[in-house]
Amino acid sequence: MFRLSILFIFLINNLFAQDSTAIKRILSFQQELNKDFTSEETSPLIPKDLERFKSLDFFKIDTSFCVTAKFVRTPYETPFVMKTTTGTEPLYVKYGEVHFVLQSKVFILNVYQNQGLTTEPQYDTYLFLPFTDLTNAESSYSGGRFIDLKIPEGDSVLIDFNTSYNPYCAYNPRYSCPIPPEDNHLEIKIPVGVKKFKNESENK
Repeated sequence: MFRLSILFIFLINNLFAQDSTAIKRILSFQQELNKDFTSEETSPLIPKDLERFKSLDFFKIDTSFCVTAKFVRTPYETPFVMKTTTGTEPLYVKYGEVHFVLQSKVFILNVYQNQGLTTEPQYDTYLFLPFTDLTNAESSYSGGRFIDLKIPEGDSVLIDFNTSYNPYCAYNPRYSCPIPPEDNHLEIKIPVGVKKFKNESENK
C-alpha cells in the first residue's frame, strides 16, 4: 500500500511538472507573437490597429490540447497549388499525416511543406499544419488557424493547439493566406490558441 502511495505521488508530481513545462512554452509563444505584432517592422496590423495594439486575445491555456501524435511520412506526393485568400498560387506538398486522439476521438490531419521555402536554410525543416474547427467564425478566425511544426526525427510529434495562430489576412486584407484544405477540418471545438481579432473600428 505504501509503495502504491509513493507511486501515485510520483505520477501526480510528474504530471504537474509536464504541465508546468507546457505552460512555460505556451507563454513564451504568446510573448514572442505579441512582440512581433508590436513592432512596426514585423506587425501585420494596419496603422490604426497598431497604434492601439497591446496584446492579442488568447483563449485560456489548456494543456489537454497538447497531444503527442503519430507522424506518418507520405513520400512521393505530387506538389499542388494550395488555395489562398487572394488567388495567388503557392506550391505545397503533403509531407505527412499526424494521427492522434483528442476528446476520445481519433483524428488524422495532413501536414504540408511549402516548396518555396525548402531552399531557405532557416525553413528547410519547416512544416505547416492548417486546420479548421467548430470555433471558427464564433470565437476564432473564420478562415481557420495554423500551427508551425518541424520535421520530427522519429515517428511522433507534439501538436500543441495552444500555439495555433491566425493567418495575417485575419488582420490585414493585403496579405495572401493559404486556406486550410477541407480534409483538415476538426469536428470539435478547439478553444485554445489565438482568438478572433477585433480591429480598431470594432473596438470603438
